[in-house]
Amino acid sequence: MAKQKKHPAGTIARNQKALHDYFVEQKFEAGLVLAGWEVKSLRAGKAQLVDSYVLLKDGEAWLIGSHIAPLSTASTHVIADPTRTRKLLLNQRELGKLFGAVQQKGFACVALALYWKNHLIKCEIALGKGKKEYDKRHTERERDSDRELQRAVRSKGKED
Repeated sequence: MAKQKKHPAGTIARNQKALHDYFVEQKFEAGLVLAGWEVKSLRAGKAQLVDSYVLLKDGEAWLIGSHIAPLSTASTHVIADPTRTRKLLLNQRELGKLFGAVQQKGFACVALALYWKNHLIKCEIALGKGKKEYDKRHTERERDSDRELQRAVRSKGKED
């Protein structure tokens, strides 16, 4: 299993459940339309992507189910909705690929991570196929065997 790449400016939130439940086929980077209080909360790391997914509707992509907790100091003058639907910014070619894969090939579109890229907040979304229960067990078995192998290599290095 390949190591996950680190986002250069730092990850705000990851969706580990999506990697457990789906075979990731293709990844996309999307911008987010956010309010000012949401940006301040993301700077403080107050985000969760656990049950989030991407809805493709009317030629646009929407992030649903993500939770950005409002800061008490940042959102005093607005009524903050932590689970509101947020628009994803993708170009037409990427939207076409997503729509085609979801409608014709049976892929699901899920959010994997929120991260900083320079001064902008980006959302990494992916096309994935759902895993069956035996696939999940196989993945866990592989991960455990890799972990045991790494332990053996480390302990062998300490003996030398």
